[in-house]
Amino acid sequence: MLFVGNKVISFCTIFVIVPLKLKRNIMIESSPDTPVYNDRIQLPFSFDAAKMHQEVMALDLDNFIHYNVIPLRSPAHLVDTSLPYPPPADDYADGSWTDWLDAPQLKQSPYLNEVVETFKKHTKVTLVRLLRLAPEGVVDEHTDPTLGLEIERSVIRLTIPILTNDAVEFYLNNEIVPMKPGECWYLRLTDPHRIVNSGDTERINMSIDMIPNEWVLSILTNK
Repeated sequence: MLFVGNKVISFCTIFVIVPLKLKRNIMIESSPDTPVYNDRIQLPFSFDAAKMHQEVMALDLDNFIHYNVIPLRSPAHLVDTSLPYPPPADDYADGSWTDWLDAPQLKQSPYLNEVVETFKKHTKVTLVRLLRLAPEGVVDEHTDPTLGLEIERSVIRLTIPILTNDAVEFYLNNEIVPMKPGECWYLRLTDPHRIVNSGDTERINMSIDMIPNEWVLSILTNK
């Protein structure tokens, strides 16, 4: 990421029960072999955003400017520095290039860990982070080249808003995604997206990257 003024420019990503809600059709067939899924899907999970926020605040977070990332689950060698670096890989998109470990911040946060375990019980979870955007902060429009269901051998990213305000706007394909605290959303981040926080409080999301196995797909397609 590159900081320019109060903006964050992201070039790429190297390395996160209510009725299912869809903005468009669940799936559109572009060809018999290549399904194209909706660019935004609200999953049938509802988490306690107040409890999540309480545990986030208990982490004694540092002050920050513009944008702040707190890793909760990361490549093993970054969590335990006694471990060797993994060897180079041909493809990093699906997370198989390394082992993954929970960070101390996640281990000391029982409810945040419970949220992550909701998915770890069913699929491989790789990167988990808390993403903080300061008041008046902007994330410029960008794409994350591998974070979409249509990408073979790649993780997808789920987003759970924890703290927001009425002036936070997440645009995906130039349309606002109406995410509310405690909801869980899949967003096709291979498409153009940007974020604007025009409010006077920070925005905090949890992002969870995972392998879209049959269990994940069954939830995303409501089957």
